Amino acid sequence: MKKINPSDFRIKPGKKIRIEELPTRIDLNADKEKIEDELRKVRRKIAKLQTKIYAAGTPAVYIGIQGMDTAGKDSMIREVFKDINPSGIQVFDFKKPTPEEHAHDYIWRHYLRMPERGLFVIHNRTHYEDVLIARIHPELILAQNIYGIDSLEKINDKFWKQRYKQIKDFERIQVENGTVMIKLFLHLSKEEQKNRFLRRIRREDKQWKFNAADLKERKRWDEYMKIYEDVLNNTSTSYAPWYYIPADDKPTARLIAAKIIHETLKKLHVDFPKLDEEGKKLFEQYREQLLHEKD
Repeated sequence: MKKINPSDFRIKPGKKIRIEELPTRIDLNADKEKIEDELRKVRRKIAKLQTKIYAAGTPAVYIGIQGMDTAGKDSMIREVFKDINPSGIQVFDFKKPTPEEHAHDYIWRHYLRMPERGLFVIHNRTHYEDVLIARIHPELILAQNIYGIDSLEKINDKFWKQRYKQIKDFERIQVENGTVMIKLFLHLSKEEQKNRFLRRIRREDKQWKFNAADLKERKRWDEYMKIYEDVLNNTSTSYAPWYYIPADDKPTARLIAAKIIHETLKKLHVDFPKLDEEGKKLFEQYREQLLHEKD
């Protein structure tokens, strides 16, 4: 099997990418069974690291997943993290904002669901929706009732650059306060999205996932790709990098994502808490107590 180097998929800060030059499929020179076997090995390694993080109570681990409809976000979460102790992980899927969420800034609802130290949190769709979907549909910004933003003319390039700065500041604060941030962009081709939509229409067990509104968004594919390119180029930082994941082949995409997560976590200096001398003496007493307890 071809070796996966996570740094190959990292969007380097300051180095502009062209999204059409990023592959949506790569060949690992391995069949599906071998790829899935390798994924099982990597996710077990992730689970072991997560156990240490949970035991140590630090750091917090954030994983944000973005991508076009049918990119495979749900199945990636299911397959990559299935070996993790459920007590140590939470998944949040962000839908249309509630009236309470709309009454606050756009990052507020995401901030409330950032991980506690020692926990993994996955955001299925992220705070980037407000510089992606809202860029295509600026009327969503007007619906936020932001003071001073009362017309579409005011939602201009300056407005979006300001949002990029706000997002980077938010992420920097998270990292400076003990959160590891991993951002994954599932890069799907338009042709593969078409195939997956057709599969949803054809299969009864998938039809519930199909939404006709998704076809309207598909017509604006080129606009979305341009905006994703802008987001990746402006918000991938040294402290909160973006990684693109070729997403046309789901097993390969899951393995690449798992490798990126494992590579990031194994660099952390985290281990199980160690006993001091007083603690060792106490544990020896507990051991003796158990060995000599009477029925």
